[in-house]
Amino acid sequence: MIQTVVKRDGRIVGFNEQKIMAAIRKAMMTTDKGEDERLLSQITDHIAQRGQTQMTVEDIQDLVEMELMKSSRKDVAQKYIAYRHQRSIARKAKTREIFLDIVNVKNNDITRENANMNADTPAGMMMKFASEATKPFVDDYLLSPEVRDAVNHNYLHIHDKDYYPTKSLTCVQHPLDHILNCGFIAGHGASRPAKRIETAAVLACISMECAQNEMHGGQAIPAFDFYLAPFVRLSYIEELKNLEDLNGEDYSSLYEEPLMDYLKLPLDGLTGVDRVRQHAINKTVARVHQSMEAFIHNMNTIHSRGGNQVVFSSINYGTDTSAEGRCIMREILLSTYEGVGNGETAIFPIQIWKKKRGVNYLPEDRNFDLYQLACKVTARRFFPNFLNLDASYNQDAEWRADDPLRYEHEVATMGCRTRVFENRFGPKTSIGRGNISFTTINIVKLAIECMKTEDKEQRIAQFFARLDSMLEIAAKQLDERFQFQKTAYAKQFPLLMKSLWIGADKLGPNETIESVINQGTLGIGFIGLAECLVALIGKHHGESEEAQELGLKIVGYMRQRINDFCERYHHNYSVLATPAEGLAGRFTKRDRRDFGKIPGVTDRDYYTNSNHVPVYYKCSARHKAEVEAPYHKLTGGGHIFYIEIDGDATHNPQVIMSVVDMMDRLDMGYGSVNHNRNRCMDCGYENATADLKVCPKCGSTHIDKLQRITGYLVGTTDRWNSGKLAELNDRVTHIDDGEQKLF
Repeated sequence: MIQTVVKRDGRIVGFNEQKIMAAIRKAMMTTDKGEDERLLSQITDHIAQRGQTQMTVEDIQDLVEMELMKSSRKDVAQKYIAYRHQRSIARKAKTREIFLDIVNVKNNDITRENANMNADTPAGMMMKFASEATKPFVDDYLLSPEVRDAVNHNYLHIHDKDYYPTKSLTCVQHPLDHILNCGFIAGHGASRPAKRIETAAVLACISMECAQNEMHGGQAIPAFDFYLAPFVRLSYIEELKNLEDLNGEDYSSLYEEPLMDYLKLPLDGLTGVDRVRQHAINKTVARVHQSMEAFIHNMNTIHSRGGNQVVFSSINYGTDTSAEGRCIMREILLSTYEGVGNGETAIFPIQIWKKKRGVNYLPEDRNFDLYQLACKVTARRFFPNFLNLDASYNQDAEWRADDPLRYEHEVATMGCRTRVFENRFGPKTSIGRGNISFTTINIVKLAIECMKTEDKEQRIAQFFARLDSMLEIAAKQLDERFQFQKTAYAKQFPLLMKSLWIGADKLGPNETIESVINQGTLGIGFIGLAECLVALIGKHHGESEEAQELGLKIVGYMRQRINDFCERYHHNYSVLATPAEGLAGRFTKRDRRDFGKIPGVTDRDYYTNSNHVPVYYKCSARHKAEVEAPYHKLTGGGHIFYIEIDGDATHNPQVIMSVVDMMDRLDMGYGSVNHNRNRCMDCGYENATADLKVCPKCGSTHIDKLQRITGYLVGTTDRWNSGKLAELNDRVTHIDDGEQKLF
């Protein structure tokens, strides 16, 4: 006797014979003879009594076919079989439509979900086929009913859901010193430890490329300057030895001689040891510069993930005050300023300048000159972004200026914004750690569902009740994914779980990653705070102090509940200001379909990114900063602040310094500046001319604007989805009208 039924999505439900009767009756009603109640009851009873205790939907339907074929009503059997076939086709129709769009290289939000991936290439098409085929599997077999329902009803978005079955983690900050000093095994070959700057730069690339194939997020180097600095000195010594061979002299006394800096200077007038020293310095600087050029070139051309994507890479630097560290920083900045190829701006790596008082921020600081250079480079090339180590929540009591390993106590970030620092299960550091996975809540929909409540206090109370419920589901979902991820074996991630993730070096290849995985973070993100506030009280936080107060209360409540989840589930949960790309429009389209166009809420093609002031809201840079600053302290999983300026920033690096000054005063964590940069897609020529139509170099009219999409650059807006394109078109500048200043 049938008692339970296994549905197509894997759920087990109680048997309901009325569903069998309804399906047979529907088939009977489409025949000339019509309904036969006696036969209907007879077949239903026979199947219910003689079936197995638990059966699948397909097995029950097979029995219905057999019973109808054995009966006198072959006409009903034919109709039932035809209807069943049509339903099967209908279930597959959506997948077929998506696959045909990929095959036909359609430009839509499916194929342009991630602007850093080219879905038009064979490898890109295979990635999209796999991605779209995997997501339904995750829904049907890996999500609990409560979570699946929240996803299906547009309350929740599971990021990188297509990678869910692989058990992979999101991102990691590479402990590059381990790679450079010990080497590593990747694929069928082993890399030896580095001995010179050229090798070190190449190994840095290979480390990030290999890890990218093992993870579904980005790769970062937390202390690029510190890690590569020793190889500047080794290369310098190598140059001295070359001169020893040439001159037949012994210069070993210069090997470890302290140097104030590595600056290329003319040899005119120099003699003896002074000439030898400067010659070796000049040769070393040239090698470092070429190595940094090669590093940038490789990070923009080496492909991962089956040849579909360049590595989503970031590097953090700025606080190494040694002569060698300064040389690394100076040459990576100068190489970035020069550009790649035909002089175009490099998309990767995303570069992040770690700003620190007493190190590189004030005129009397050792690295202030490099900070000035960083601002000059940003004014032309968008990077580096700026990470404020002086923010109250970015400091570590163990940091000391005289500690050669002080970078271990400095926060580092991914270019898009992901931040990992605090740790309940190990050292407070960014190194060897990353995000495990993250999920975003559609707080706009929660607010829309409360709009009918006329009393404001009741409306807001209802919203918080809904938010609390969804936070519970998000935390539960992340824990369920964690429990699945931790069952992976170390051998599934040969680089990550051998040389990169903190504590993984103690794992055997056939051991699970359970003992080390909790060093990472689980992020609960949010999108559309501005639209959420408009739905609740009629204004967003950029235009109303009341809305700002409520916005901080909402995100503050999320932070409070995150702390509760950390205690309950024993994980490093964090609040993330979601870097929404494909999600920016996906949530909105569904909500508009369900609720219609609501002014200020669903009337655009996107929801505003996380806690940002809407891109279309005209205000000064100071006002935008003052509104967004308090949210940085609440979003420990990652955040970013942007300023939009107009025109050519190349001649005005002071604007960049003004932004960093604001970040310092307002206790902001991470930020950058967007500005105008045209790019000829035929020859690569770039300039900042407003509304450039024709390339002055080659005459091409194929001109695009180089723009930042969430935290990274994209070489062409052709790869942007409709939601992000709509947002781009709405962006306004934050310099006061008629003034070339920020305040």
